[in-house]
Amino acid sequence: MDINAPRYIKLHADDNVAIVANDRGLPAGASFADGLVLRERVPQGHKLALVDIPAGTAIRRYGAIIGTALADIPQGAWVAEKLVRMPEAPDLARLSPPSTRATQLPSLDGFTFEGFRNPDGSVGTRNVLAVSTSVQCVAGTLDFALQRVRSELLPRYPNVDGVVGLTHTYGCGVAIDAPDAAIPIRTLANLARNPNFGGQAMVVGLGCEKLLPERLLPDGAPPSDIMRLQDEAFHGFGPMVEAITEMCRARLEILNRRQRETCPASDLVIGLQCGGSDAFSGVTANPALGFAADLLVRAGATVMFSEVTEVRDAIHLLTARAADAGVAADLVREMAWYDAYLARGGADRSANTTPGNKSGGLVNIVEKALGSIVKSGSSPIVEVLAPGARPSKRGLIFAATPASDFICGTLQLASGIGLQVFTTGRGTPYGLAAAPVLKVATNSVLAKRWHDLIDFDAGGIATGTASIEDTGWDLFRLILETASGRNIPWSDRWGIANTLALFNPAPVT
Repeated sequence: MDINAPRYIKLHADDNVAIVANDRGLPAGASFADGLVLRERVPQGHKLALVDIPAGTAIRRYGAIIGTALADIPQGAWVAEKLVRMPEAPDLARLSPPSTRATQLPSLDGFTFEGFRNPDGSVGTRNVLAVSTSVQCVAGTLDFALQRVRSELLPRYPNVDGVVGLTHTYGCGVAIDAPDAAIPIRTLANLARNPNFGGQAMVVGLGCEKLLPERLLPDGAPPSDIMRLQDEAFHGFGPMVEAITEMCRARLEILNRRQRETCPASDLVIGLQCGGSDAFSGVTANPALGFAADLLVRAGATVMFSEVTEVRDAIHLLTARAADAGVAADLVREMAWYDAYLARGGADRSANTTPGNKSGGLVNIVEKALGSIVKSGSSPIVEVLAPGARPSKRGLIFAATPASDFICGTLQLASGIGLQVFTTGRGTPYGLAAAPVLKVATNSVLAKRWHDLIDFDAGGIATGTASIEDTGWDLFRLILETASGRNIPWSDRWGIANTLALFNPAPVT
């Protein structure tokens, strides 16, 4: 196959648009193998009209309506954003019921990884000391102390992968008892329980904050798990730093005794996310990740996908995959809550799509959502989590979060992921200090240009040099290797990570 010949990708027999596959797009006059000729230049990833599309008629991609034409669009023309009217979101009161086809896929046995088993039965992919905070006021002091811990203590404990401060902007100056305050408080409490932290929780507080440190620890936690900088025992900054250092030292001793052991793949909790999406996201990386997600679920693992605004316009496809009517109702609950949240802020779902998404060929959130949900695979959805909640089941789970990369990552960590897979078409150096992040490129141009930031190239699917199935299997194996510590993602090699970002829809006083 001549990869330089004009090529487009049509996803469904009913589609009347396709995306240009060639690097750097195609000029006017480019002729495809089927005789279609471009009327104007179309950038890579952007849509061309396969037939004449009269004004007011449906524009279809993925076999679904992504909008209606605002003007006549002739065959071979560029279907640009300005020509597409976005359709209304699916009516939550009239969604598809769970399908009888949403049945369990055949089990997949014999796959393992090397993980850190915890006393509560969870298994981590890393061995990390985490220090929680109850208020932002202490963040600077904790950061200072942890610099000392990393330079002076950590080299003595070779089995500990790192030290993480769970700092944030919450804790005081907030309506601590407002109903929606449950979200940030639950998130902080569950962050400390992430399986990569080995159960060695500790909290640094100030002493006068609204969020009491005790609310972030399990009932019955000993007083030694908490220190407050306002304690009268501290005469100056130095003793505060020394106290934090000693708390870390005691926990490093325990964590250093942990060893990786062979665990079944069913012990994994994997998060799925996308960011910097483009028109190839729903063609290459997300379908391959969806195939890998199905393999993980078949192996008994827990797989979470998220981002409410990036599934809202395809929610009818997800309720049909709910394991039962209760799960379908929970999906509707989270969509309705977020609709109301956006309405209170004077925004709507169309605010999700970024300038970069549009430059990458996505005309609106409807098209973006249809490509986004593909990464969830085809398994039945067994549970729906409120933001920051922890799962009670294994299998495919929808964990409700905003679409913000940083907030989604924080909430998925609170929900217990040990590793995240992040697909991107435009590129991002995103990473998490608490868990490895595998970044998957939707196109080979990005993978080559960012050769020391992208961990996996799914672009071969677009050029026809790789299949979704083979790429999915390769990604599945890479997930197991990364969870075992044998593959180190690029963000970890460089030591780059994003700051945690809480979701706080409650009032600030």
